[in-house]
Amino acid sequence: MNFQRGRAKEEPEINLVPLIDVMMVILIFLMITTTYSKYTELKINLPTANAEKQRERPNEISVLVNAQGNYVIDHTPVVFSGIEQFADALRRAGGTLKDPVVVISADAKATHQSVIRVMESARVAGLTRITFTTQSGPGG
Repeated sequence: MNFQRGRAKEEPEINLVPLIDVMMVILIFLMITTTYSKYTELKINLPTANAEKQRERPNEISVLVNAQGNYVIDHTPVVFSGIEQFADALRRAGGTLKDPVVVISADAKATHQSVIRVMESARVAGLTRITFTTQSGPGG
């Protein structure tokens, strides 16, 4: 028997206010407990890697960069006097090689700018395949 005939049935509703309150507390907790790294605190030890030794490729142009910023292209010392001149030296080293690969071997203490110069010169010379060499790290 239905004793509540005249009463309208109340529709159930979900109250979102407590859910929002709980989510705000979780968000504040995460914001307070999260630590943010600063770029000045990063320690980067390069270049080492644990990888298999690659076989020699006959179509590679070897570019060495030492810590003082001196360059050697295929066992020939080259003085960097500009991007265009270095690109010409890379083109000459590539000579008749089909789709040459520029292999950059930079000292770990070489400046970033000296490596970027080699990459920019390779781009100007039209050499799009570039790779880097590393040494095996401890235990590798």
